[in-house]
Amino acid sequence: MKKALVLGASGGMGYSIVNELTDRGIEVVAFARRKDRLMQLFHQNNLVTVKEGDLRKKEDVISAAKGADVIFHSANIPYSQWEEDLAQIVRHIVEAAKVQSAKLAVVDNIYAYGRKPNELVTENAPKNPHTKKGKIRLQLEQIYQASHVPTIIAHFPDFYGPNASNTLLHYTFEKVVKNKNTGIIGNKNIAREFIYTPDGAKAIVELALTDKAYNQNWNIPGYGVITGEEIITILRQTVNYHRKVSTVTKAMIQFLGLFSKDMREVVEMFYLSEEPVVLSGEKYENEIGKIPKTPYKEGIKETIEYMRRKNNR
Repeated sequence: MKKALVLGASGGMGYSIVNELTDRGIEVVAFARRKDRLMQLFHQNNLVTVKEGDLRKKEDVISAAKGADVIFHSANIPYSQWEEDLAQIVRHIVEAAKVQSAKLAVVDNIYAYGRKPNELVTENAPKNPHTKKGKIRLQLEQIYQASHVPTIIAHFPDFYGPNASNTLLHYTFEKVVKNKNTGIIGNKNIAREFIYTPDGAKAIVELALTDKAYNQNWNIPGYGVITGEEIITILRQTVNYHRKVSTVTKAMIQFLGLFSKDMREVVEMFYLSEEPVVLSGEKYENEIGKIPKTPYKEGIKETIEYMRRKNNR
């Protein structure tokens, strides 16, 4: 791979993928809707060319993909726009890959697996999504498979890390950085899985550099599971946070949904706080190598420090 296009480069995983690629000496076109945001993130990186555009416009995606060997799709849009726009966006990305004879590496979540209580989920697990968003993710996977474009679909748990906003833990951390009372979404005693975005970026880039990885699905787990109480302990011990941490319940989110379309869409995914989906990385480690896994204590500390530096600019 000599050149890559990263869609959603201003987001959490996209930002880390750009940095991982350039750390390996690979030229990158960083694509997102706002050029100013891209310039803020990457203006000091000589291997990055920023490209402003809209994934809803096929010509923007095809233009950005010119000369790319691999297109990394890490872009996302608000939940409320998924049903209307996501399938068309994926068709535009597939078309751009065909025009440029590029491969695809797709950052995906765990929604398509549906409920998998008390199970370490492998790539062979049946996908029986019971939510609207899970069914949409499965539909997108079927579009990739029907396209005959060489594609990697990498399933990740919830993200946290540098520049990773619009995540569950970011909701918690942004109040910590401001030294205000914060909250944990869901029961603080239920263990869930999260992945530090630089680890996820290393894993998907390694897949993209491996020819045999294409036309397969890959599960990329984080550093095991962790409870909300354990996260609070890390915050107390490592970043000197001593304010109140409350529990954000499903009822609270339902109430907020009365005033926000996007919050209404969050409610159906609350089951993941009650019945966490935990991924197996056995296939990756058997066929590719060791999965990068930063301990939560280190990853949370790095994330908070990044957010504090950003706030002080």
